[in-house]
Amino acid sequence: MSKSTIKLIIRMLFFLLVLHVVRLVSVNTSVTHKDIQAEAVINASASRVWQVLLDFKAYPQWNPSIQNMTGTPSPGEKLTAKMRAGNLIMTLHPTVLIARPERQLCWLGRLFIPWIFDGEHSFIIEPLNENQVRFIQHEEFNGILIPFSTKLLKDTKSSFNEMNRALKERAEQAN
Repeated sequence: MSKSTIKLIIRMLFFLLVLHVVRLVSVNTSVTHKDIQAEAVINASASRVWQVLLDFKAYPQWNPSIQNMTGTPSPGEKLTAKMRAGNLIMTLHPTVLIARPERQLCWLGRLFIPWIFDGEHSFIIEPLNENQVRFIQHEEFNGILIPFSTKLLKDTKSSFNEMNRALKERAEQAN
């Protein structure tokens, strides 16, 4: 092997070692972990809320946070979501983890590679009675960029609240 090949292999091994250390740090510290949650009580059935939530084509009409969504909400499928948090608009390609009709839709999105900035997002519908639910948006963020993302996380929480209010209004319109 040439010297340049050996140097390249050593650099790659060092890079992999650094990534491994970053992963261990990001998994095992509260500095690189953040949970955000927002709730709303909606005076509509779980099936109505689920119907509104999965009508991705209608999102541009009512959803202030997820301005556009495409894809099939089935485990393992990729979605494409154009999302707004504060003044930041980003397009994400999360993978659906859970799609439990009338109960939960959950996906995992990440920035580039694992442990940099991962977000596991859940929409949870908890029936309170036949025509009332608690709707919960929850996101668990992990990664080395979390400590540097305070404003984005604050804006994300505001976006959750805005979407929850808009979902409530839309789901209650049909009742």
